Amino acid sequence: MALKGRLQDFSTTQLLNLVNMARKTGKLSLNDQTSQSAMLHFKDGRLIHATNDADEGHLAAMLYKVGKLTEEQVNTVKNQYNGSSDRVMGKYLMDARLVSRSDIVQGVKDYMLNIVYDLFTWNDGTFLFDQDVLPAKDKITVPLNLDNVILEGSRRIQEGKQLQDELPDLSTIALKITDKPLRDVKLTQDDWRVISHIHPRNSVKQIAQNNNMDEFQIRKIVYGMLQAGIVELTRPEGLQQQRAKPPVSRRGKKIAAQSPAEKRSVVTKLIDRIKRI
Repeated sequence: MALKGRLQDFSTTQLLNLVNMARKTGKLSLNDQTSQSAMLHFKDGRLIHATNDADEGHLAAMLYKVGKLTEEQVNTVKNQYNGSSDRVMGKYLMDARLVSRSDIVQGVKDYMLNIVYDLFTWNDGTFLFDQDVLPAKDKITVPLNLDNVILEGSRRIQEGKQLQDELPDLSTIALKITDKPLRDVKLTQDDWRVISHIHPRNSVKQIAQNNNMDEFQIRKIVYGMLQAGIVELTRPEGLQQQRAKPPVSRRGKKIAAQSPAEKRSVVTKLIDRIKRI
């Protein structure tokens, strides 16, 4: 029996906790109010696979998304192995020495986590849990402990709120490198990737897209650079001077009023149902 409901009544954190505690196997499909969707697969309470509608979902696209492959390499793989299984594609990538086995495992893991962490910000939408539905056998799965995922996701929610207050609209700000010598600051590989795309016409949002980073990642990196004094904020060249609208995040959207008693009742019913399936 499938379990379905609304994210307004039952959050992503609560859903993952239930799957974890009940050691469930199956597929969790989520849709938000902006037509975005994601699918998570679990086995015995562990997350083993994740995809969303924004990506093609094959292995090469996943590895490109997390910076393990270049766009040129992905296009080459697609031309030669379009329609092939992820396992066949993975063998080709290793034989061609484009990635190692550990690169593939870590890349799939990072890709999955990026999807799941974004789901923690979804407050509006629907979910559907189908019992015992597993991903196709040709997919590469990486089992992840949900305790760690839930803990990190909850931490990101709090940190993300602070970062969004500091850097609200990424499409209306650009970066400018200051006179501070970069050799005086210890920079990570991701820091250098961001620095390499700094240009008067590039907004922070464009820099994130160029580096396949989500908004949490780019905000965290830019905030660190601002604190270190190596960049400052400016307006992108060519951006029309217009009155900026206040940013509205998913978590900031107003949810229909619901009494605590009603909310507890809905949650209790869902817990009882998922324990029975």
